[in-house]
Amino acid sequence: MTHPLRIAVLSAWHVHAEEYGRAALDHPDTELVAVWDDDAERGAALAATLGVPFEADLDALLAREDLDGVTNTTATTDHDEILGKVIASGKHVFTEKLLSPTVEGCDALTSAASAAGVQITVSLPRLSHGYTVALREVLEAGTLGRISYSRVRLAHNGSTGDWLPARFYDPAEAIGGAFSDLAAHPVYLTQLILGTESSSVRAAYTDMTGRGVEDNAVVTITTPDGAIGVIETGFVTPFSPFTIEVQGTEGTLLYGFDEGRMQLGTAEGWKDLEVPADTDAPFAQWVTAIRTGTPTTENLERARALTQLVVAANAAA
Repeated sequence: MTHPLRIAVLSAWHVHAEEYGRAALDHPDTELVAVWDDDAERGAALAATLGVPFEADLDALLAREDLDGVTNTTATTDHDEILGKVIASGKHVFTEKLLSPTVEGCDALTSAASAAGVQITVSLPRLSHGYTVALREVLEAGTLGRISYSRVRLAHNGSTGDWLPARFYDPAEAIGGAFSDLAAHPVYLTQLILGTESSSVRAAYTDMTGRGVEDNAVVTITTPDGAIGVIETGFVTPFSPFTIEVQGTEGTLLYGFDEGRMQLGTAEGWKDLEVPADTDAPFAQWVTAIRTGTPTTENLERARALTQLVVAANAAA
């Protein structure tokens, strides 16, 4: 396969649909060829914005020999059905989180993709950011000692600012509210810090704007080693910085509390840590996986763990 990979966007349901379409336009090894949506008006508008044709028939699109893969930004509840069709057609998948609403769905999709030689990558972008690179280095070096506590917060004002589309508040389509969507990022970062095994999961969800799903949420987990993780999110906070706090028996790591600085506190005192450049974004990792035939294994493992914790949090709430 020497030609640029030919990519289609599946649905403008998610707010990142245009972003992933532009990723296909901007990457030197991909080209965008079409947009599909079950809502023709919505899909045609995105296709016009991206400058590519709109295709109303998903089966016809997936049957095209000049299509190599898709970016999937359909409703979360549709992922199992839509991605099952894509995989069965032999097309590669870059998808918005959650991969599936259930762990069983994640396993079924990844097993089918493996059998079909299809590469799946889930958009977990903050694992590629420079602060996460630095965080990994500190954790791997053992500088903090035994980890006892972590807190990761990511929130915005999508509800109070009224800029999220109404479909984000449909519990059937979105599989919940702020925690199933925005909290995905602090969830997978918390699991990077503490590991993916939880002894307990407790959730506090509130609906401050009366839209029927949680728009303000805190989830706490405990680990078999006794650590506590706090995951905070919401759609009702206009000026909340993205922050990471990790406490250990030998030190503390802070990010985002002071104009984006990363700070390390140990017995020797406090110092600023350099935040390196971002590594390859998930879309670029996916393109490499297609070209090399090497799955993005860690990405898929973290995507499965993400779904597992979101399911547990929603059940606890």
